[in-house]
Amino acid sequence: MQEPALVRNPLSVAGASLTTVSVLAFIVYYISHAMGWWISPYGGLLGFVAIPALFLLGLLLIPIGMWRERRRRRGGRAAWQWPAIDLASSRTRQVVIVVVLLTVVNIGLLAVATLGATHYMETTSFCGQVCHEPMRPEFTAHQEGAHANVTCVACHVSPGAAGTIRAKRNGTRQLYLVLRGTFARPIPTPARGLPVAADTCVNCHRPALPVPDITRVTREYADDEASTETATTVLAYPNRNHWHARADVRVEYVAADEKRKTIPYVRVTDPGGRTTEYFAKGVTARPAGEVRHMDCLDCHSRPAHTMSASAEEAVDRAIAGGAVSRELPFVRRELVAALTAAYPDDDAAATGIAAGLRNVYGRQPKAQPALVTAAIDTAQRLYRVNVFPDMKVTWGTYRNQRGHTGEVPGCFRCHDDEHKAADGRLVRQDCELCHKEQ
Repeated sequence: MQEPALVRNPLSVAGASLTTVSVLAFIVYYISHAMGWWISPYGGLLGFVAIPALFLLGLLLIPIGMWRERRRRRGGRAAWQWPAIDLASSRTRQVVIVVVLLTVVNIGLLAVATLGATHYMETTSFCGQVCHEPMRPEFTAHQEGAHANVTCVACHVSPGAAGTIRAKRNGTRQLYLVLRGTFARPIPTPARGLPVAADTCVNCHRPALPVPDITRVTREYADDEASTETATTVLAYPNRNHWHARADVRVEYVAADEKRKTIPYVRVTDPGGRTTEYFAKGVTARPAGEVRHMDCLDCHSRPAHTMSASAEEAVDRAIAGGAVSRELPFVRRELVAALTAAYPDDDAAATGIAAGLRNVYGRQPKAQPALVTAAIDTAQRLYRVNVFPDMKVTWGTYRNQRGHTGEVPGCFRCHDDEHKAADGRLVRQDCELCHKEQ
C-alpha cells in the first residue's frame, strides 16, 4: 500500500490553510481598497504588509511540515492520519456544527477588532494621549489650531505601505524612549522624517492656485495704563510668497544647523530650467550636508502645532480679539507679568496667575469683577496652551519660520542681501517682494 503524501501532516495543512485564508483576505482588502471603502495608512499596513506576510508564513510552513513528516517516518513512526469523523453520529454532528459556528463568530470578532484597532491608531487621541507626557504640548496646540480636525496620520504618515512602515519604525523607537523615560525635553524641532508637503499639505492646499492679495492688520499694545493700541496695516502678496512652492520652480538649500536657521547655500532652478547658485557671505562652495528641496514646511514650520512666540504676542492677540478688556488699568503689562512668572506645574500656574491678578486689581475699586475674572480665565488658558513645565516648553520654545519677527529669521535666512550668485545677483531683502505697509 502506497504511503500518503508527505504534505499530509498537521503543520503543512495549517500552512496551506493560512495561505488560502490570506489570499482570500487580500482579495477582499484589495477590492475594498480599489472601491475606496477602506483607504488609510494603517489599512495599507494591514493589507499590503501584514496579510502578505501571513501568506509567506503559510508557504514556509508547508515544506517545514513535510520535512518534519519525513523525519517521523524515517524514525519508524506511522504516517500521520486524518482524525476519523463519523458524521453518522449525532454527537459528532453537534460538535462539528458548534465548532464551525464558533469559528465564524471568532473570525467576525477578529475582523471587527482588527478594523477597530486600525481606525483607533489613526485617531488624534491615540497619537496625542497614549504617550501623554511627551506629546501633550503638540496635542494641546493641535486642538487649539485650525488643523484640529485633521488627524495626525494625515500629515505624519506618507501614503502607501512604505510610508506606514517608516512611521511605525520611528514610532517604535519613540515608544522605547518613552518607556525608558529618556525622550528629549522639549521634543526637538524641526521633526525629522516628516513626509514631504507634496504627499500631505497639497492634498488640501494648492500653492500654485492664484489667490487675491490680503490686507492684514496687526495690533500691538503698550504697557501704559491704557494699554495703548498701535495698529499696523500691511498688504500681503501670497502669490509671491508661494512662488517657492510652484511646480515649475525648484528651490534647494543646505542648512548649517539642525534648526535650519542658518542657510549658507541656495540653488534655484527657474521655469526655463536655468540653475543659479547663491552663496552666503564668506561661502565659496556648496557646504556638506543634506540638500533639501524647499517646500511648505520650510516656512510654515509649525502649521498644526502653532504656539505663541512670546507672552506679549499672546496677550496682544487676546486683547485685540476682545477676550481681555483695556478698561482694566495696565492690563497688558499685568497679564504679561503673570504669564512669564516661573511656576513648577500647571496647577501652580493657574493658582499663581489668579492670585497675582486678583491681588493687583483687588486694590483698584474701579476694576469691574467680571472683567478681572475674564482676564484671569484668558491668562490661565494662554498659559495652559503655550507653557508645559514638565516638558521644558515655555514661551518661544517652538517658533514658526513664517515671516521674520523677533528671534525667528524666517524669510531673512535667505533674503538678507548677502546671498550672492556668480553674476552678482542677490537674494534680495526687499519688503515689497511680499507685502507693502499701508
